[in-house]
Amino acid sequence: MAVGALREIARSYFDLRWHLDPVAATQAGLTDYDDRFGRFSPDALRPHLAALKSIGSALEGAPAESLDDEIDRTALLNDGRVTLARFERERPQAKDPAFWLSHLLGGLHFLLLRNDRTPAERVRALTGRLEDVPQLLDDARAALVEPVRLFVETALSMTAGGLLLVKEIATTLPVPGPGEAERLRVAAERASAALADFEHDLERWLESASDRFALGEEPFNFRLHYEHALRDTAPELWRYGLHLREELEADLAQRAARLGNGKHWRDVVERLRADHLDGAALVGAYAREMERARTFVEQRGLAPIPDARLDVVPTPAFMRPLIPFAAYHSPGPYSRDRTGWFYVTVPDAALPPAKQERILRDHCRWELAATALHEGYPGHHLQFVHAQAQASDVRKNIWTPVTVEGWALYCEDMMGEEGFYRAEEEQLFQRLHLLWRAVRVLLDVGLHTRGMSFDESVEWLTALGMDRTNAEAEVRRYCAEPAYALCYAVGRRELLKLREDYRAARGAAFTLRQFHDAVLRYGGLPVTLIRWGLGFNER
Repeated sequence: MAVGALREIARSYFDLRWHLDPVAATQAGLTDYDDRFGRFSPDALRPHLAALKSIGSALEGAPAESLDDEIDRTALLNDGRVTLARFERERPQAKDPAFWLSHLLGGLHFLLLRNDRTPAERVRALTGRLEDVPQLLDDARAALVEPVRLFVETALSMTAGGLLLVKEIATTLPVPGPGEAERLRVAAERASAALADFEHDLERWLESASDRFALGEEPFNFRLHYEHALRDTAPELWRYGLHLREELEADLAQRAARLGNGKHWRDVVERLRADHLDGAALVGAYAREMERARTFVEQRGLAPIPDARLDVVPTPAFMRPLIPFAAYHSPGPYSRDRTGWFYVTVPDAALPPAKQERILRDHCRWELAATALHEGYPGHHLQFVHAQAQASDVRKNIWTPVTVEGWALYCEDMMGEEGFYRAEEEQLFQRLHLLWRAVRVLLDVGLHTRGMSFDESVEWLTALGMDRTNAEAEVRRYCAEPAYALCYAVGRRELLKLREDYRAARGAAFTLRQFHDAVLRYGGLPVTLIRWGLGFNER
C-alpha cells in the first residue's frame, strides 16, 4: 500500500484490531498488549465497532494510487465487514464459551511459545494475563446469554487442559526474583480457581443450552462473498462438493483395484492404516518427511524457501480437543522469532492400548508425506512466511482460508505432479485426503444451511475410516467455524483454474516457479483479488 492516506488508515485499522484483541497482537509479534486479554462484553465492544465503522467510511473515501492499493483497500474493507457481522450478527461471544477459552488459553500459550521476549518480559506478561483471567471469565458469564450445547461441550473438553497449562506456567517458568514469583503464584492460583468455577457454569449451562448452531443460508453466503470473495452461493457449493466426491470415489476405486486385488478402496485403506509407527516415533517421522519436502521444493526450484525454522512438536494438552490430527502455527508477522510450529497430536500414553492404536491408525506411514508438505513446504509455513515478508500490512495480516488452505491442498496435487510421492500407497492417501476435503464442503454447507445434524455429519466422516472421537472433534469445529471447512477444496479449485489461465497467458514462457512467485506476493488475500492483480478479471 503506497505511502499516504490509505497506509495511515490501514495502520489505524490494525491498531484498533490489536486493542480489541490483545492475543492477536501477541500472535502477530507485538508486545504492547501482552499483559491483558480482550474485552468482548456488549459495553466493551460498542465503541470498538463504532470505530471500525468510521475507519471503513474513511477507507471508502481515500484515494488509491495503484492497483495494489485498490486490492489492499478491498481486502481491508471486506475484513471490516466480516468482523462487524461476526460480533453484531453471529455473536460467538454470546453463544460459544469456547470462543472465550480459546482467547484465554491462546493468550497464555503464545507467550510461552515466543522466543523474542526476555525471561523477565515473559514472566511479567504471563502474570498480567493470569491476573486478568477472573475478569475475563466474569465478562464471559455476562455475555454468554445464548449458549449453544455443542459449543458448551467443546468448552468443557478444554478446561482440563487449561488447568494443566496454568499449572505448568506456575511450576516450571523461571522467575527472576521472589517478589515476582509470589505474584505469579497468586495469579496462577486465582486463575485456576476462576477456571474451575467456570467449568461448573459450563456443566450447568448444558441443561438449558440451545441446539441452534447453524448460521443460516443468508449469513453463510455473506461470509462466502465478503470473507472469501467467492461468487458461489451455498447451493452451488453443495453441487460442487457432490461432483468432486463422486470424481474422487471413482479415482480411489481405480487405485484400490491396483493395490487390493479387487477389494473396495475402504478395505484397502483400512489394511494400510495398520502400517504405522508407535506414538514415541511419530513426531520424528513427521520431522523427517518435512525435511524431505523442503529439500524437494528447493532442489526443483518450485518456490523460494523462507529463512524461518519450522519445529515439529507434540500438540500441547490443552489444544488436543481442537487438533485431532495435526496443525500448523505460523510465526507472527512482526515477531523477531521466525520459528513456525507443526503440532502432531500423539495419543496420550494413559489411554487404553486399543484407543491408542485407533488414533495412530490416522497417522499411518503412507499419509505422512502429504500431511508434512501441506503444513510445511511448500504449504502453510512457506506461504505464511512469504506473506509476512510483504511490505503491505494488509498482506502481512489479512488472509482467507480459501487461499491459505487452498494453497496447501493445491500443493498436495502439485507435488504429486512433480514426483514427490514415492509409492502408489502415498498417492492413494493423498486422494483420500482430497475426498475428505470434498466431504467437508458438503458438511460445512449441510450443517449451516441444509439442516444436517451433528450425528449425521459424524457418520459421514466415520464412513471415510476416521476415528469417531476425531470425527466428533472435526464436526464441532465445522459447527463453530462456518464457511471455513469448505475452503480447502474450493481454494484448490480456484488456484488450479488460475494456474490454467496463467499458463495460457504465458504460453511457452510459463514455469511453475513463475506462477508460484506471482501468487505468493499476494499473501493470503482471496484468489479473486489475486486474479484481479494478475490481470485476469475485474473485481
